[in-house]
Amino acid sequence: MRTSSITRNTKETQITLSLNLDGTGKNDINTGIEFFDHMLTQISTHGFIDLTIKAKGDIGVDCHHLIEDVGITLGLALKEALGDKLGITRYGKAIIPMDESLVLCAIDISNRPYANIDDPFTTKMLGEFQTEMVKEFFIALANNAGFNIQTIMLRGTNNHHMVEGTFKAFARALLEAVTINERFGLPTSKGVL
Repeated sequence: MRTSSITRNTKETQITLSLNLDGTGKNDINTGIEFFDHMLTQISTHGFIDLTIKAKGDIGVDCHHLIEDVGITLGLALKEALGDKLGITRYGKAIIPMDESLVLCAIDISNRPYANIDDPFTTKMLGEFQTEMVKEFFIALANNAGFNIQTIMLRGTNNHHMVEGTFKAFARALLEAVTINERFGLPTSKGVL
């Protein structure tokens, strides 16, 4: 089983996270930011990752520290669960419609972190969630997992749909990238990822 458990405690946040990459999408998520919980649930459900996250933070200041630190912690957990990466597909992509929105996400599990997140949101807040934190979350995740994550908003007008479409597209691209294919060995011509 490709599993991981990470605890991250700082003066700003306290996070415990566990995951199983070969799960069924079971989840138990509580960050204190309901919209963010809803988005993390999309990663679990549509990525078929069993995911438990318990997080507290200084959300009275704003949501930045907590969301970024959950991204860091999830990135570290994904890296640990992937281990030596033998047999992974490595690349994943998805184009996901969410009502009027359409989002493309592509991932490379390359150990060369990079994130280019298209975020043409026109609303600053969705509940207690700042829409600018979509980019910060995925940057933190990419940097700590060693992933290249690219998203493009192909169309969309409703910010809720656009954000949710981004998380769902990431989940499906991740599912493809972490899938084991016995033919692949270590999927690189360099001999190391």
